[in-house]
Amino acid sequence: MNNELLILTGSAASLGFIHTLLGPDHYLPFIVMSKVRKWKLYKTILVTTLCGVGHVGSSIMVGSLGIGFGIGLNKLIRFESLRGSLAAWAFMLFGLIYMIWGIYRAVKNKAHKHVHVHDGEIHNHEHVHKNDHDHVHRTNLTPWILFLIFVLGPCEPLIPLLMFPAVEASTFGVFIVASVFSIVTISTMLTLVLLISKGVSFIYLKKLERYSHAIGGAIILLSGMGIQFLGF
Repeated sequence: MNNELLILTGSAASLGFIHTLLGPDHYLPFIVMSKVRKWKLYKTILVTTLCGVGHVGSSIMVGSLGIGFGIGLNKLIRFESLRGSLAAWAFMLFGLIYMIWGIYRAVKNKAHKHVHVHDGEIHNHEHVHKNDHDHVHRTNLTPWILFLIFVLGPCEPLIPLLMFPAVEASTFGVFIVASVFSIVTISTMLTLVLLISKGVSFIYLKKLERYSHAIGGAIILLSGMGIQFLGF
């Protein structure tokens, strides 16, 4: 491995880490959904990993097609920018719909009191009617929505990195750069999701539990807005 490829590999690792760390959309959705939908640890890891693979894999495919068909770097960057905008709007739409559903669910399941009389004494009992059947049907849909959004979302720094070894006609170089970037990106996603989820697990706000889905949707909505309007 020559010096240029070593530098590119180091750059790929650094950019993969920074790109993921500075992009809350890479980990917030999984932390939020894992918390509000009460995912098991293995499911959180599986969903995060699959979405990470889809995220970097789609950009590798775009970059490979660009290299194969001789498409210029500027055109590929513009295409990736368009994909990024579409992914941000998809995040916002998903977050908005989920937030509205969460609000509806919270209102529908609002606790209310029943008054009962036992042996001449009046007792107040608080009840919450949960729609468990509705929950079951939505359990398997959320991971697939996240996966599709992450496939749509690009890894902006990856395309230029792939072009450097491609100019030298180094297939091995392209493979190494893509592999290092992918491994670091997915590993960083998993690390942040698991660490932050562990910290969040100690937070228990009983009064807000009924609004957890609405809050989760709002966080994803804000995450999408950050990507689109603030460039996160």
